Amino acid sequence: MSTSHDNTATAVCTAIRNGLGPMFECSVNGDFVRVRTPYLYPDGDLIDLFLKSVHQGVTTVSDLGETVRWLNSNTLSAKRSPKQAGLISDISQTHGVEFFRGMLKARSNEPAELADAVTRVSQAAVRVSDLIFTSRLRSVESVSDEVADFLQELHLPFERNKRLIGRSGKNWKIDFQVSAPQRSSLISVLSSGSRSAAQQITKSVVASWYDLSQYRASPEPLSFISLIDDSADVWSDEDFNLVESISDVARWSVPETLTQLLTA
Repeated sequence: MSTSHDNTATAVCTAIRNGLGPMFECSVNGDFVRVRTPYLYPDGDLIDLFLKSVHQGVTTVSDLGETVRWLNSNTLSAKRSPKQAGLISDISQTHGVEFFRGMLKARSNEPAELADAVTRVSQAAVRVSDLIFTSRLRSVESVSDEVADFLQELHLPFERNKRLIGRSGKNWKIDFQVSAPQRSSLISVLSSGSRSAAQQITKSVVASWYDLSQYRASPEPLSFISLIDDSADVWSDEDFNLVESISDVARWSVPETLTQLLTA
């Protein structure tokens, strides 16, 4: 590695340390200076940025496309929808960064500007990665719409987005309450495009069923049904075992099971 590169890296790291403090860790990574930021992707991974002096004191700050790669790997489709592309463009403009060939980037002409450029790209990366929640919401809503159509075909009255208070005092939103002649049931729809998100969704549903357990022991007991959207292979045996321990389980690929649980 050349002395000039070492000197440049040292100057960059000094500027980052002076401008942002010790929570931003700086190190040499090949031709780049890597900055490990305290910002997080939704799954808890730290966001890394990469700095490189390119021309006459101009330094680029980029995520090298890691944010978009992370987003694509955690959604059902690796292809961005027009709406998602528009949101990324809006986020880039809001934070004053450029979105080019899948990368979030900013330029700094002076060492004193590096801290601001790193902050802008970091915040843009957080906002872009948060689009995963929009994608998941659309996925759950899409499956829920299909479930609603299915219940209508069965001529079973239902209420969507039912609010119930648990023993802890927390207000839970359950996707469906269905009233059948034999009994009424609550249905939680579990839908995700990533394994890490599936684990969190499973834990949340189990927590809701546990907190609402008094409704199973009331004079008019409600049955609990966890309906798993198994169109994506993201659910582990552990996920199934957890929800089976506290509720009846149906796979959306086998709707007959849901019918049996509702009408038994």
